[in-house]
Amino acid sequence: MSQSTISLLLKIAAGLWVIWGLVHMLAGIMTVSLDTPDAVAGIADAVDPALLVGSYHEAVGAVINQHGFNLLWIGTFTLVGAFCIWRGSVTAMFFTGLVGGLADVGYFVFLDLGGFVNFVPGTIMTLVSSSAIILSLGAYFMGMRKQEAKKA
Repeated sequence: MSQSTISLLLKIAAGLWVIWGLVHMLAGIMTVSLDTPDAVAGIADAVDPALLVGSYHEAVGAVINQHGFNLLWIGTFTLVGAFCIWRGSVTAMFFTGLVGGLADVGYFVFLDLGGFVNFVPGTIMTLVSSSAIILSLGAYFMGMRKQEAKKA
């Protein structure tokens, strides 16, 4: 594979991480900004919002706000990682995939498989991060094969 193919894969992966990061930063800000019932309804969008209305202990609100904070920093981390991936950083590919990918594994296991969310938008973001990871790995392994061919 040519260097231009590898570069294109990394640029597409970086673009996907930019989208993923911005969506999660916005979700984090919204989660912290909303009242607890509205924040939970925004996350668990397949649950009837009427079932979520009520008073919650302050600790529940704190947990939801902590989740929002985590969405914000994870989104910010992947956004920064995207710019480094664009420039070809293997370290950024690894850490961005690890942080963003594991965040989406938790979402998939507990919300998607739990049946608490509709397909959009969270599941799409899981597909976006998975695609970015696959493209990054493809670029990495193509680059490794190219280096091994040079050694031989």
